[in-house]
Amino acid sequence: MQTEMRNKESNHLHEKTTYEILQMMNKQDKTVPDVVEKALPQIEQAVEAMVAAIEKQHKVIYLGSGTSGRLGVLDASECPPTFGVTADVIQGIIAGGDKALRTAIENAEDNDQLGEQDVEKAARQGDVIVGIASSGQTPYVLGAVRKAKALGLKTIGISCNENTRLSEEVDIAIELPVGPEILTGSTRLKAGTAQKLVLNMLSTVTMVRTGKVYENLMINLQAKNKKLRNRAISIIKELTQASDKEAGQVYDKTGGDTKAAILMLMFDVDANIAQERLRKHQGNFVKALGEWNKE
Repeated sequence: MQTEMRNKESNHLHEKTTYEILQMMNKQDKTVPDVVEKALPQIEQAVEAMVAAIEKQHKVIYLGSGTSGRLGVLDASECPPTFGVTADVIQGIIAGGDKALRTAIENAEDNDQLGEQDVEKAARQGDVIVGIASSGQTPYVLGAVRKAKALGLKTIGISCNENTRLSEEVDIAIELPVGPEILTGSTRLKAGTAQKLVLNMLSTVTMVRTGKVYENLMINLQAKNKKLRNRAISIIKELTQASDKEAGQVYDKTGGDTKAAILMLMFDVDANIAQERLRKHQGNFVKALGEWNKE
């Protein structure tokens, strides 16, 4: 297994200085973006599958164990505050449940039936399942994607080796062969970095394509605190040239709906009309804006 191979450059690590070890790690980390770049065609396919599901009111579910599972849960948990979607749109499930986020439950990854059960509980027709496994052969993840396929769901696999069992099982295989780690077998390092980069791409580009981003602004963020409220008002001002006072007043009239506030100011309509237009397009700001611009 490639991730278990020895990294010859890091032999006798204990004999090196702190700075030498840092240099080695930094040198290794620099190789990861190049590996991800080679997988962009498959990442694009995965994004298109996720967009198609979300636009039809289905969801995306990440599943993994250990570091891979934690990264999936992290990415999913950051979508609601960043993009204003509900927590069920992109979900993260880790083998062993939420306790495994803080405490290693090593035997959970060996249970393929647990993976099957988690998919059966969480997934519905039309959903997309994303299995994340550095080795590409984690039984929990393999069980999850096999169950997903049996249910007729679209499946995506993210692994850090080539020609893995996971890749054989899924519809779209994203392979990130980062090579041996500076600490043999410690896939929280380059493998974890590669997976994080890919998950960033999957969720961010999916949210862009489903109208949760306009230009490069998070127009769908939910202001749960003062900092985010200020950011929402700043976005409204930037897109409409409204004053601080006007942007704040319109924002409050919508009940904190940044997208509706922008449309109100752009087209001089009330909150009900703006929000109805957004509902017509399942909250897709870009499509709502496009329809208005055609009128």
